[in-house]
Amino acid sequence: MLQQVRRIVTANTADGRSYIHSDGPSPHVAETAPDRGLTDLWAMFDGGPDLDTPDGADRPVVLSPARGGNIFRFFQLPPASASATTQEAAAEIFEKMGGAHERVADSRDPSMHLTQTIDYIVLLKGRVKLILDEEETILNPLDVVIQRQTNHAWINLDEEPALMMAVLVDAAAVTV
Repeated sequence: MLQQVRRIVTANTADGRSYIHSDGPSPHVAETAPDRGLTDLWAMFDGGPDLDTPDGADRPVVLSPARGGNIFRFFQLPPASASATTQEAAAEIFEKMGGAHERVADSRDPSMHLTQTIDYIVLLKGRVKLILDEEETILNPLDVVIQRQTNHAWINLDEEPALMMAVLVDAAAVTV
């Protein structure tokens, strides 16, 4: 089961007084496998913030943001012992996230993928290995990754689900 994330969304009345629009677990969840999935907290589309939108995350939960937009989310990884280890299992997980086209064939790990985004990622809970084409590193809580359109995968090294926070910002494709 995915960790529930309490989300408090504020708004203004017609006369400019602030109030709590909603307070509770984000309903924008895509559980792609046991203990694995995405919880979107907010998203923006091309053109910047829309302060009239009551719930920016009220859209399909998919891997990448809309063109010109961004996504603020939590994502959870199951322990490596329960994670996708085959091409077929990884393909199914990425299909459920609308990200099948972002998987990179013949990579070091079946879950490797490349999105056209700049991502700011913080490990909140657990120990996670970041795998890149040429190297890898271990993350501990509060370590930060600035993911700049590079082929990568995440492996949870603990026996409990790992929890990460990310802001994904759409970016023009790089030439590799």
